Amino acid sequence: MIDIQRYLLIAAIAALSFMLLIEWKNFEGPETVIASSAAANKTASPVTSTGDSDLPILNQNTENNSLAPTANNSSGFITVSTDVLNIKIDLHGGDIVYAGLPAYTANLESDEPFVILESNDTRDYIAQSGLIGQNATDTSKGRPQFIANTDSYQLADGGESINVDLHYQYSDQINIIKRFHFKRGEYLIKIEYLIDNQSDSAFQASFFGQLKRGNSTDPSVDGEGGMFAMKPFMGVAYADNEDKYTKLAFGKMQDKPLKTAVNGGWIGIIQHYFLSAWVPNPESVNELSTIVTKQGINIARVTSAAVTVEAHSQGSVAASFYTGPKDQYRLEEISPGLELTVDYGFLWWIAQPLFWLLTKIHGVLGNWGFAIIGLTMLVKAAFFQLNAKAFTSMANMRKVQPKLVELKERYADDRQKQSQAMMELYKTEKINPLGGCLPMVVQMPVFMALYWVLMESIELRHAPFILWIDDLSAMDPYFILPLVMGVSMFIQQRLNPPPPDPMQAKIMQWMPVVFTFFFLFFPAGLVLYWVVNNTLSIIQQYFITKRIEKSGLPTR
Repeated sequence: MIDIQRYLLIAAIAALSFMLLIEWKNFEGPETVIASSAAANKTASPVTSTGDSDLPILNQNTENNSLAPTANNSSGFITVSTDVLNIKIDLHGGDIVYAGLPAYTANLESDEPFVILESNDTRDYIAQSGLIGQNATDTSKGRPQFIANTDSYQLADGGESINVDLHYQYSDQINIIKRFHFKRGEYLIKIEYLIDNQSDSAFQASFFGQLKRGNSTDPSVDGEGGMFAMKPFMGVAYADNEDKYTKLAFGKMQDKPLKTAVNGGWIGIIQHYFLSAWVPNPESVNELSTIVTKQGINIARVTSAAVTVEAHSQGSVAASFYTGPKDQYRLEEISPGLELTVDYGFLWWIAQPLFWLLTKIHGVLGNWGFAIIGLTMLVKAAFFQLNAKAFTSMANMRKVQPKLVELKERYADDRQKQSQAMMELYKTEKINPLGGCLPMVVQMPVFMALYWVLMESIELRHAPFILWIDDLSAMDPYFILPLVMGVSMFIQQRLNPPPPDPMQAKIMQWMPVVFTFFFLFFPAGLVLYWVVNNTLSIIQQYFITKRIEKSGLPTR
């Protein structure tokens, strides 16, 4: 016996279980196990850490100790302000030790900028860079102490860019400038070493850039939400010669460290909505690696091929550093695969077009909540005929429901005859008992893909709708939308044929309550989609049911 109610129940439970699985686990992402490539290692200089130091050294080279800087414990910082970045640079080493994003507030209750990089008692997350190798400036003995012309730099009104130069005298005849190049509206910083070698010997070194992060929690994740709170993936991501995007959880780095040579590539640390990444010269062979220090600090590092500046000449080596929002369209321009850090999961092929369509609608309406409503209507229109067939099947099932009950009572003691009689009734009345279930299953991937879009897209972070909804990416603070969703689901259920089996009927009656409970913790944008979708379904289903009830025979 093919029982439509049983299939509907299974589909509902499966959908709910899948949602819970995503809510608890999928945002954490797979913990990718990385294997180093022996062939790749042949094309890049092997790098190791320097014992107790977090800095790398090149195994094949010996640091020129006579020219290497001695340890310097003096401190000094400079600040750089653009329209989108507030940066603090430590003159000892030239590291970025603070990065604030004025365009993104820390939370809805604060006007303070969101801080992505910082080093304090509660969180240690900085971006380091330097030169290693034969003529290293950054060694196990110490790091260079740079000098700046001023302690504060600001992008001028109307200015398009600004250069921040840090000066370091490597020797009497070798001067080095570490230049930070900032552009208006850009989160991408070009970091370049300008080497003026007036000595009688060649200068050779390799650029390295690394991100150091402790195991503090992700500040971009709301701490509320109880046991259903999101757990977005936070860890290392990179692109190599085989894959444009691979994730590596911090917990795997101790036993399975990354070490591979790539053509171009990038490596970074991702968190919810935001990203920091080193993007080296795409034309060179670079080594990507990870380590975990004795103190438990996670390091994601890139080391570029060595450059040589001949005697009495000048040269340079550079890389780019991105620290900011996961804007997939900008990231796609920077480096292949970097846009995939906006992780839509295995349904990315549905989520990407949905996001594109959502942004286009937002461009017209100017409100992300109304954009979600518009997107829901377009999706509903795309599935209109499929839904019409589903609702027609449900209406037909509802119309023959008395006959089904009669057959169950007549053949209560003979399940085989009962099943045969019901199949004959379906055939006579031209009813497909699965017609109401399959369209719902087909549409479920769209719902799931939209879930990822709302969770991962920085554009939806702190995006207001109307009235009490001031953040579509967070749950409804007053639970009004989930309750409306539950009512709409109850009304929609009343339009469906009741299950003949009393136990199934009771279970189905509780489904709106169960779904309402779980939707309490889902983002308001997703609940808004579900409410609008249910409302449109109720309207369509109501008119189809009334039409069939007035007709003499079921309609396919």
